[in-house]
Amino acid sequence: MSDPTGRKAVAAVWRIDSARIIGALTRYTGDFALAEDLAQEALAEALVTWPREGVPNNPAGWLLTVGRRRAIDAFRRRSARDEKYAAMAHHLPEGGALTGAEPGPAPDDVLWDPDQIDDDTLALMFTSCHPVLSRESGVALTLRVIGGLTSDEIARAFLVPTATVQARITRAKKTLGAAGVPFEVPPVDERPARLAQVLSVVYLIFTEGSSASSGDEVIRFDLAGEAQRLARILSRLMPEEPEVHSLLALLELTAARFPARRGPDGETVLLEEQDRRRWDRSAIARGRAALAKATDAGRGYGYYGLQAAIAECHALASSVEETNWGRIVALYEGLGSLAPSPVVDLNRAVAVSMAQGPAAALPIVDSLALADAFKDSHQLPGVRGELLRRLGRVEEARTELEQAIRLCGNERERAVLTRKLAEL
Repeated sequence: MSDPTGRKAVAAVWRIDSARIIGALTRYTGDFALAEDLAQEALAEALVTWPREGVPNNPAGWLLTVGRRRAIDAFRRRSARDEKYAAMAHHLPEGGALTGAEPGPAPDDVLWDPDQIDDDTLALMFTSCHPVLSRESGVALTLRVIGGLTSDEIARAFLVPTATVQARITRAKKTLGAAGVPFEVPPVDERPARLAQVLSVVYLIFTEGSSASSGDEVIRFDLAGEAQRLARILSRLMPEEPEVHSLLALLELTAARFPARRGPDGETVLLEEQDRRRWDRSAIARGRAALAKATDAGRGYGYYGLQAAIAECHALASSVEETNWGRIVALYEGLGSLAPSPVVDLNRAVAVSMAQGPAAALPIVDSLALADAFKDSHQLPGVRGELLRRLGRVEEARTELEQAIRLCGNERERAVLTRKLAEL
């Protein structure tokens, strides 16, 4: 009889160890696309075997052994009786079958070298976020091979068809193969540029999870949580990089407000209306500790460090009124100098409105009217409508809020804007 706990164990092990398994198989085969396919085959075999025969003592080792054996079969089918075949056979546990028959139960005594695991996982992150990939493909591939998410889960997270996600992953693997991207941690002189791409992908995943761009959920907790997990992995693998700790700090401090950002019926709760007693103090402590590590490097805040420092200002304030808005404005000014962006300017305008009043912020917002970043976004008219409302310019505020409602793709955010419009 099939044991349902076996299938649950497969899912749990895959989510935790898929990156290690795929990384190890990529190192053995030298082929990223093949390694991902082999890992999927091992996963499929586990879904059949574990419920029937029980969960092995070393589940990850079992999957890796099956993946290695499948690799040998693949090389045999390709008539690759060469040094690669011999090298892979050498790595099989003692007694491993080398016949053409099905591998059968895999031994579970495979030993994991912690240093090699870290190298493999880090190399896998740099590979899946390689600059030759489009942003969409990099995100999909990262969630698949590092996060262990299925194509269906990724599709649900980004509200796109499963076929679209599968096509992105397939395209990404083909692109990596065609470009001859090596499976390795980049040389020291190449790491800063490549690390920026890795951090950007993790940040993008979290951003979509923390502020869903469409659908009927304010927050996609699974997606945001996956980004936090990826950031924690990076902070362990690259402890000397301050921006890695800064990104982790930003994610922890932002996620700390999640419990208060959603009302009883799933509605959005604005910052000024949130019950700060519901903020996750443990997450705030973790975020501040990560930011302190970034600060200890003595290089000054980078892109994520400045944002984390802004999030820390909110975390330390007992209310909106008690928030150090002057410091937040200064931090946004620094962020705008480091990485100019209309979105940063819009956020700075909001901070200026809190520090100096809406009249001081409105010219900043007006100057962004022609920015392409807000062409199809509800953000600019939403902020402008709020500033005009506070200035008592009701008719103009109504026009802006109506425009924001038309452009907003998230049902919960649209409900907030609709309520503001009704209050006018």
